[in-house]
Amino acid sequence: MGDDKIRSTKLKFKGDKAKKKRRREDGEEGSSSTKRRKEDDVDPETWVLPENPNEIRGPTFIIHPSDPSPISLNFNSTTNRVVLHLIDKEKPEDDTEPQSLLERTPTDVSQVWVTTRVAGSPTINIRSGSGEGKFLSADQLGIVSCDRDARGPQEEWTPVIMPDGMVALMNLYEKYLSVDEVAGGSLQLRADSDEVGFKERFWLKIQSKYKKEANEEEKKKKEGMTGPPKIDETATNHLYQAWGAGRSVVSSDDKKKLKHARKEGRLAEALLDRRAKLKSDRFC
Repeated sequence: MGDDKIRSTKLKFKGDKAKKKRRREDGEEGSSSTKRRKEDDVDPETWVLPENPNEIRGPTFIIHPSDPSPISLNFNSTTNRVVLHLIDKEKPEDDTEPQSLLERTPTDVSQVWVTTRVAGSPTINIRSGSGEGKFLSADQLGIVSCDRDARGPQEEWTPVIMPDGMVALMNLYEKYLSVDEVAGGSLQLRADSDEVGFKERFWLKIQSKYKKEANEEEKKKKEGMTGPPKIDETATNHLYQAWGAGRSVVSSDDKKKLKHARKEGRLAEALLDRRAKLKSDRFC
């Protein structure tokens, strides 16, 4: 046992510091192509802020802007409890100016959570990144725990992004996660707030590659919805069948038009037009 190496829990992220963005001389900073190029320039593991709830996925860093020291939500794998950790508790040895809140990144594995979601669901599950991977949950009384191996309704959270970019997390009972001060001045994590105030607002940081992944998925969905019409095979067959009479209802002139449309690559469009005409003739 004495020869075994102790594995450090310190994290090393390649993306702790984002690359500097290139400036365009033509001044087209607001174009979508420029925005995409800027996103491509960012290191995939850089910690960034989500712009919509769908982007909240993968490794997640959760911090609260408490005063005088911001707080990170940590997971204690020994006790299976959420710990409110004062980020500025360990002050740097030199006199360097501390980072701003939005520049902070996780420095220990206990500060990293893993966010997942069921496809198409507005809710997310928040699981600890260390230990055995326990799920963050809240019961009907607002008591927050993190000791369950499986996800259920009490482990579901609905992220609500506020106008300033901060995030509120609503549980199954439509109550919000909050950092509350209890007797003696100590802080406690609860989930029984009816409204979103300062105590209920958190900064959630995700990694750039997961944000990009979410945006690409959303783009594919939109392209699928606005793509060319699919041919209804059953309806197409009806165009060449009699309405119960057993004979073709397509005239020789229509056949020529369809043949010509096929050569021009407009068969689908011609078939849909033909179908519409037949329906119109039936009800005239």
